[in-house]
Amino acid sequence: MTVQRVLAVDDEEYNLEIIEEILDDQGFELKMVDSGPACLAVVGEFKPDIILLDVSMPDMNGYDVCRQLKANPETEDIVVMFVSARGTVEERMEGYAVGAEDYIVKPFSHDELKSKLMKLKGYLDEQEDLQKQVDDATSTAFNAMANSSEMGEIVNFVERIGQIWEPQELGKELLSCLNRFGLQSNAELRLDDGVQHFSLSGGCSPIVVELFDMLKTRGRLHEFSQRLLVNYEKVSLLILNMPEKEPEKHGRIRDHVCFLVSVTEQQLTAIMTKQALQTRQAQLGEAVSRIEAQFRELISAVNQTRSDNEKVFRALQEELEERIPTMGLDDDQEAFIYQKVDDTIQRSVAREESVENLQAAFSRIEQDLAKLLN
Repeated sequence: MTVQRVLAVDDEEYNLEIIEEILDDQGFELKMVDSGPACLAVVGEFKPDIILLDVSMPDMNGYDVCRQLKANPETEDIVVMFVSARGTVEERMEGYAVGAEDYIVKPFSHDELKSKLMKLKGYLDEQEDLQKQVDDATSTAFNAMANSSEMGEIVNFVERIGQIWEPQELGKELLSCLNRFGLQSNAELRLDDGVQHFSLSGGCSPIVVELFDMLKTRGRLHEFSQRLLVNYEKVSLLILNMPEKEPEKHGRIRDHVCFLVSVTEQQLTAIMTKQALQTRQAQLGEAVSRIEAQFRELISAVNQTRSDNEKVFRALQEELEERIPTMGLDDDQEAFIYQKVDDTIQRSVAREESVENLQAAFSRIEQDLAKLLN
């Protein structure tokens, strides 16, 4: 879907002029109105792709306008981005509760508004591409719910995720399980190497991502309107359509959701621990390989030295046996020289035994490292 039409709604003419200046020459067809009623009057004919909606307006504020837009089947799919001078968590939550997809705080820069619009364009494109898949998945999910109890589905989920060792698959399985309960949801998994977001429509809207970020450290449960947000250390889940008008079912589903997020958190921890161990195992394997190579080089050098010593002593012995008889020495002198040579050879033999002991020690170290690696 190519975003072409933008409807800007603000009771301040100056703010509309700023929006017009920012979007000039950006390829948008821009229409501007100065009130909530005027927005509702022109939206059906103009058919905007995105509405930039001021929050604080006389007679009818932006929240009320958004409620009416989202309650009308003909306008419920139009993307709404609130424009407000205030951006507290409570105001953003209220904006999300009435159905808005994004929120921008005044004053904003040219680049910030353009960036927000481009993100919303990507969000619309992704929703359109995957809408058919979502419809098919939803139909399949409701059929599956008719053939299994809630607790049976939870047990099946726990069994399935026990076989999952990739965070991407885990996030998809969680949303698929909730979809079989008839629940629309978004999830955030916080990994060592970054954050991943999941939605059955393909991607989370910008305002959902902001809510995850702002509320992840503010308690385990947040309930507003039909929404339920559950926070754990590594997993956050946002349910979009809790059964608000059925208190008993609402409480039961809330308990189910909290349990599902809890076991998802445990499995994600197991996945991250396994990945960390695999990384450490690979690093240890590399270290062992380097140590083994160094051992082999050292043993080779020791063996070469021993071989060289043997050649030197052999040559010396042969030379002495050849020359001593011609040197005119008496028996005691010859015996003295032979004794010195023999003592030196014996000391060399003793050093060779030490070398053999060193080689044996190296061999035992290699065996211990191999056991540790395995």
